[in-house]
Amino acid sequence: MDYSSLFENKVVLITGGTGFLGQSLVDAILKYNPKSIRIFSRDEVKHYKMENKFQKYKDKLRFFIGDVRDYDRLNTALSNVDIAIHAAALKRLDLIEYNVEESIKTNVLGTLNFAKACLANNIEKGIFVSTDKACSPVNTYGACKFLSEKIMTNSNYSKGSKRTVLSTVRYGNVLESTGSVIPFFESKIIAKEEVPLTDDRMTRFFITPQQAVELVFDCIKYSVGGEIFIPKLPAFKITDLIELLKKKHASKVGVKVVGLRPGEKIHELMLNSYEIRNTYSFNNKFVICSEIENYIDLENVPDYIKTGKKIKESEMDEYSSEDSVVSQTELTDLFTKYNLI
Repeated sequence: MDYSSLFENKVVLITGGTGFLGQSLVDAILKYNPKSIRIFSRDEVKHYKMENKFQKYKDKLRFFIGDVRDYDRLNTALSNVDIAIHAAALKRLDLIEYNVEESIKTNVLGTLNFAKACLANNIEKGIFVSTDKACSPVNTYGACKFLSEKIMTNSNYSKGSKRTVLSTVRYGNVLESTGSVIPFFESKIIAKEEVPLTDDRMTRFFITPQQAVELVFDCIKYSVGGEIFIPKLPAFKITDLIELLKKKHASKVGVKVVGLRPGEKIHELMLNSYEIRNTYSFNNKFVICSEIENYIDLENVPDYIKTGKKIKESEMDEYSSEDSVVSQTELTDLFTKYNLI
């Protein structure tokens, strides 16, 4: 799909822009001739590495050292921005369980700062990158992201006459991203070490970097305010993934069950039973509508309502990785398609 109309001659800002998703977004947005892309991140070393990586685009990129905890700095960075994508977060589940206050400062207050600064600068679209863990949260990270989703949705109703639209994307594990399970398992297999498995029942959704980027772009394109966009994704058994990676490396290393980490779920949930009543199926995604907004009465009814299908609670009560698992053969075919094996 051509997204030129979204980005041509626009100023875009990405918080957490030096991260895996941030760099994938920059790479994709550059194809659509933006006026400039502002990379907002607190890590100056990652800024330096990214600046070198994208050297030939130096006339398009602006590097802003800053922390989303600092409203004044974020507000300055958002001056004259058209589109902002909020991808900055503390994400390590186990560490966050022991550092709750720090998670709140970055993941909740940082999002509050982002929403306020978007409104203060009257930007066109502000998109928040959430996680499946925000759906029926059982850990600190998920709870913080749940609150952040509420901040983004409900901030649409205190904006007065401003043009700003604030919306959210929610998804699971990005294949090959920093800290993701595939490179971790492969490193153990290559080193001929036992592969640690938290629970042999575990299932996970997966999304490619390209799919994650396109979900953000579709959210920018179709959102009118307060929605949560969720991709329709395949899921796999962790045990099937381990066997596939062992086969790739012709390895016979063992698997050691180590137990669940603090705050870890057996299965991932993208949509819960409460959210279903406000959800539409639209192309390759689900869209959860805000309970506050009456979208049908808007001057321009959103495309996902005009051409999508309202989900009936009798047809579906949740969207879980447990119910979306592909076979080992299908997983092999998918990973072959994405050049992962």
